[in-house]
Amino acid sequence: MIQPLAPAHPGVGQPCNGCGLCCLWKPCPVGVVITRKTLGPCRALDWSAEQAVYRCGLLTSPHTFVPWLPQAVVRRVARRWIAADTRCDANLERADSKPENPGSD
Repeated sequence: MIQPLAPAHPGVGQPCNGCGLCCLWKPCPVGVVITRKTLGPCRALDWSAEQAVYRCGLLTSPHTFVPWLPQAVVRRVARRWIAADTRCDANLERADSKPENPGSD
């Protein structure tokens, strides 16, 4: 279930804002390898209540998922595979989202 305080989806091509929709939909390739889950929300997805955003646990707490690897290596690989700090490529919408201009058909 998506956190009610999560930011709205930024839109494809916009900077990532931590809305979490992509990872709530399904794990990315590195998430599949690490968590062995292919459908549904990624087990590595973390909610930051302080920042009110979702973050990849492979970046925030890699030791939780792969304690035998150096954290810097896990972060570097995960950052590359999830395209961290790039543009949103998730063509998804929240089920509870409302139109920006209701009634303007």
